[in-house]
Amino acid sequence: MTATTVEYEAKILDVDPDAVAARILRAGGTELGTSLQRRYVYDIEPGDTSRWIRLRDTGSEVTLTVKEIDSDEIGGTRETEIAVSDLETANVLLGKLGYSPKGYQENVRRSFVLAGARVEIDAWPLIPPYVEIEAVSRADVLRVAELLGYGEQHLTGENTVKVYARHGIDLAAIPDLRFPAQDS
Repeated sequence: MTATTVEYEAKILDVDPDAVAARILRAGGTELGTSLQRRYVYDIEPGDTSRWIRLRDTGSEVTLTVKEIDSDEIGGTRETEIAVSDLETANVLLGKLGYSPKGYQENVRRSFVLAGARVEIDAWPLIPPYVEIEAVSRADVLRVAELLGYGEQHLTGENTVKVYARHGIDLAAIPDLRFPAQDS
């Protein structure tokens, strides 16, 4: 048995979050909640954008993941992931192993379950919100997208770096990606 899994995931870009949330609920989905996600990203080998380390705090768990991109297709990403107890301690540990974060990133995620799949509405700084559907197979991703009124032509398997590039933003050039501070 291997700890590396294929990630069957697709994004639907530039969505209206409230309209999509209503579609999910009408289709029988269950809302799980909203959380601020914080992450550090690290290069494994400088210049290799096909593999990286992600250390992420979802608000309910902290995970350390190696992401490996084979293609932008649904199922084109492999991940090896383990739970860790603390974001900052794991960041220090990675530093002692020679890894320096190339970036710190935040996003807000509204999570749902629909027909056995995770459906996330993600808001990131500087770009329009998008939906992420993750299921156990490519067919299940397509089926859930269809339940929401989207065909395969509306889906992309691109990672977040490429989604930012669609908007003319080099995510690698932003070492600290947060939402603007709100005035009280």
